[in-house]
Amino acid sequence: MSEHSSALAHQFDDLEQQFEASTLGMWAFLITEIMFFGGLFLGYAIYRSLYPEAFAEASRLLDYRLGAINTAVLICSSLTMVLAVRAAQLGQRKALIVFLLLTIFLGSAFLGNKVVEYAHKFEHHLVPGASFSPEPPLAHPQQAQLFFGFYFAMTGLHALHMIIGIGILTMLVVQSKRGRFSSEYFSPVDITGLYWHFVDVVWIFLFPLLYLISRT
Repeated sequence: MSEHSSALAHQFDDLEQQFEASTLGMWAFLITEIMFFGGLFLGYAIYRSLYPEAFAEASRLLDYRLGAINTAVLICSSLTMVLAVRAAQLGQRKALIVFLLLTIFLGSAFLGNKVVEYAHKFEHHLVPGASFSPEPPLAHPQQAQLFFGFYFAMTGLHALHMIIGIGILTMLVVQSKRGRFSSEYFSPVDITGLYWHFVDVVWIFLFPLLYLISRT
């Protein structure tokens, strides 16, 4: 049995049909993710319109510089992911591994910055709940807790998607080292790229909504 035959699932006629089905499946999954995150964005938009001053006041407690750094990091990771997909399409195994590892590194750097940011929030008592007591005191503490509730929910879920993506990329690196992919079979790399770009786009929306509303 050839390498390409082993990559072909029994329910498909050829690798092209399998690639199209895999891509369609990923787009269907991403649509459900859009609806999932869309609900959070909608809830955020509603409460921000109700409490604009409180949300702006709470947003000033976020470090927009860390947010900007993470935005740049994710944009770079999208570039390395594109280059990884291109290397897979051309059958360049070494380049594929290098670009996948770079994407993993940049994703890990993003998560590292997020850990630092979360630690800062806990240290300064900015976590919603009984211990919420920012200094100096805010004019609208209850509404500010609502803002931080959205902040932790939205960025936390985004970070979870990043962790999952890094896990998938790690598996791709292992498979690449085993010679699993070629110019004829690269669909796992391609659909992972779709997922990674979606996660990056979500952050592109999160950054201005959470970090920049008090600076407009």
